[in-house]
Amino acid sequence: MKFAGLLVMPAGFFLSIAALVLFADPAPRAAFVLCGLGVECLGLAVAVRGHMEARGEGQ
Repeated sequence: MKFAGLLVMPAGFFLSIAALVLFADPAPRAAFVLCGLGVECLGLAVAVRGHMEARGEGQ
């Protein structure tokens, strides 16, 4: 899961950059940028959860 999260974060970044380049109208551009930021946040959450210890494992 660590690697999946680390691969999803750049995908969200490139989605945001592509939206800025491809869309001239501000409404779709803002929607795609927000989706890209959401993908980045989900990737970060998956990466953090992958690095956390399981309950009872550290004892």
